[in-house]
Amino acid sequence: MSEDQIVSTARRYIEDNFLYMKPGVRLDLDDSLLRKGVVDSMGVLEVLLFLEDTFDVRVSDNEVTEHNLGSLRSIGRFILSKRVGSAAA
Repeated sequence: MSEDQIVSTARRYIEDNFLYMKPGVRLDLDDSLLRKGVVDSMGVLEVLLFLEDTFDVRVSDNEVTEHNLGSLRSIGRFILSKRVGSAAA
């Protein structure tokens, strides 16, 4: 699975679960999900569980950061690196 496919899957989930009541909100690849008000702390956990289940990865507590999960692009890069890392192991 490519980074673009991961981003597309994550975008669909976020739009369906967090933006359905916010018509017209545009979410660019580098928009901060927290600062833009798309998710709150509980939303981060929901997204995290979705990512773990969907992409069969495990995210450790110290990996739950803005750098890894803060935007669609960062999610794509992070999940791809986790999947590549687990395939190499």
